[in-house]
Amino acid sequence: MNNEPQQPTDHEDRLVDRGLDELVGGDAPPDLSERILAAASQQPLATPVTGDPAMNETRNTLTSKRRRWAFFGAAAGLLIAVGVVIAMRQMDETQLAKVAPPSESSPKSEDSIGLQGLINDDYASQEAAEGSRQRSEPQEVLEESFAKEEFRGAGQRFRIDASPGSKLDRFSEPVIRSPHSARGVIASGSGGLPHAVHSMGQAKRKSLDAVARVQDTSQYFGSVSPGRRPPASAPLSATEGIGPGNSGDQYTRINENPFIEAQGGNAVSTFSIDVDTASYANVRQFLMQSNQLPLPDAVRIEELVNYFDYDYSGLTDEVPFAAHVETAGCPWHPEHRLVRIGIKGHEIERTRRPQSNLVFLIDVSGSMNQPAKLPLLVEGMKMLTRELGENDRVAIVVYASSEGLALPSTSGDKQATILAALEQLRAGGSTAGGAGIELAYQTAQDNFIEGGTNRVILCTDGDFNVGVTSTSELERMAENNAKESGIFLTVLGFGRGNLNDAMMEAISGKGNGNYHYVDNRTEARKVLVEEMAGTLVTIAKDVKIQVEFNPSQVAGYRLLGYENRMLRTEDFNDDKKDAGEIGAGHTVTALYQVVPAGKSVDVPDADPLKYQQAAKPASEVPASGEMLTLKIRYKKPDGDSSTKLEFPITDTGGSFAEATDDFQFAAAVASFGMLLRDSEHRGNTSYAAVLEIAEGGMGRDLHEYRVEFLQLVKRARKLAGE
Repeated sequence: MNNEPQQPTDHEDRLVDRGLDELVGGDAPPDLSERILAAASQQPLATPVTGDPAMNETRNTLTSKRRRWAFFGAAAGLLIAVGVVIAMRQMDETQLAKVAPPSESSPKSEDSIGLQGLINDDYASQEAAEGSRQRSEPQEVLEESFAKEEFRGAGQRFRIDASPGSKLDRFSEPVIRSPHSARGVIASGSGGLPHAVHSMGQAKRKSLDAVARVQDTSQYFGSVSPGRRPPASAPLSATEGIGPGNSGDQYTRINENPFIEAQGGNAVSTFSIDVDTASYANVRQFLMQSNQLPLPDAVRIEELVNYFDYDYSGLTDEVPFAAHVETAGCPWHPEHRLVRIGIKGHEIERTRRPQSNLVFLIDVSGSMNQPAKLPLLVEGMKMLTRELGENDRVAIVVYASSEGLALPSTSGDKQATILAALEQLRAGGSTAGGAGIELAYQTAQDNFIEGGTNRVILCTDGDFNVGVTSTSELERMAENNAKESGIFLTVLGFGRGNLNDAMMEAISGKGNGNYHYVDNRTEARKVLVEEMAGTLVTIAKDVKIQVEFNPSQVAGYRLLGYENRMLRTEDFNDDKKDAGEIGAGHTVTALYQVVPAGKSVDVPDADPLKYQQAAKPASEVPASGEMLTLKIRYKKPDGDSSTKLEFPITDTGGSFAEATDDFQFAAAVASFGMLLRDSEHRGNTSYAAVLEIAEGGMGRDLHEYRVEFLQLVKRARKLAGE
């Protein structure tokens, strides 16, 4: 008699299929019964063979029956497990359906908002945009496919990804993200996880997908559905009436610089330098994680351009930085010229940094209870800590509902002590940021190092909602402390959902500092390790640039970016007027699009002046071959009076193809920014043109940041449908 294990019959297979269909409503995976059968037959029962044929036949019969019972037992167990999952799913739907929509008169707070609040928030605007949607959608929110759950709220589509192979099982809770805040978690864990999602079955919870990845970000951010630019109704731009206490990312509205006729006083352009790079990392987050085109107000062209290093030569020991100017044809408007102004600060080796007194001011409020916020922040601070030595001192101030000193000023060589303090940080409570800033500056003042680096490093999402909350109050606080104490400020922004970009950019500028957005470990390393000297060591402050155009050579001009940094002409010589700082090794680049003399300038018509003489026409201006004069003013880090540098510039007349690699790459980045902003001045540029120009101007790319830029352009091109 054949002793091979007997396979279940077709009849048994059909019984399993019927039971599964009845249990899960006919949508069981087609191979589930096969998996059950395979599981039941993986371990055949041992059947000893003897010399007695009758005994062998009897034992084989018994073994066959045992196999069948084992099969049906395994099948029944799996069916019961599936039934539990389905029952929990139905229970979740029932619980969600019972949640009453908040009344319009009921106040909403970020701490109390749940899944239903997210769904119904701004639901009216969503209905106007998509009239076919019914109010019954919240009850059906969890009836989508197992792999991709969706719901709507705040004029946005939220998605839960539950693809096979999830890596989210390293976390204890599922994550909900929106296209606007896809790197930031809208709700998770004890930080406000909606009950209906929190009560999902454990099996389903652990299959949520969090593997969308740019470089090393998979451990922080989950994938979201692709989409186009967020709707205009999304509460992201900082307009009148939106303050730090409100939910939604906030950005300062940007009105692009127009073309200006180079006549009279208008022939002079003055602005403060900007070494911030937050906008570039933020744009990268929109494109590569949110999978959406960024909001126009999130795109600051100068910060995109200044994210990259350029080879500016000519440094001397006489001044803290060197100036470099290059002219060529404008790639997006062939009749115009493009002028690139660049300055580079002296580089300082990490080992030769001056003594430092650093105070980490860390936001541990409830809004930071997300993987892309406090955990990433702590990891970045650990990277910086490992670069410190005995000449450095570190203190940690935390703030939430109240402020506190988590670590007194400690020598940098006691890294175990510093790292242990960072490990103890936990998020919870509201955000009393103003009190935290005061304590941080006081701590820095108490440990002030004369002639050294004294800096507060503020790490937050910017959601200040207790105590001092208005941006203007925070600006004054940062400005007063910087002027009176000589302690500078670095701001690191984290996360999504309530990112107050507008506030962080403003207070970093007033606090004699810089602002970066940290979206992944690579960016944390770039800012806090690779560029540590530039981030922490200021070599010149209140740096201003003024360009005077020669009307005999220039009919008009337009500065690309720096809209938030524009100054009046008289501010250039006013040493009381605050401006930007430049750190060791930092480069600053500015681009002007210039209309040559004799060409028309597209500017609005203005009535002639009645009481003043009109500006002299270009024909009456003394002839000169100079195109412009570049002027730079700066102060030493501990100085109160400025020094002026002046450089006359002549247009070489070269074509864009003859320009340096750095010039071409910077032009590509600027034109990319104009496309993202949908600028009226973008001319004939396109994503394809940006790619072609950037690839031709790659030059030296030590850290492959330019290679990454190409990926951003390709993603934007795809999202734009070009």
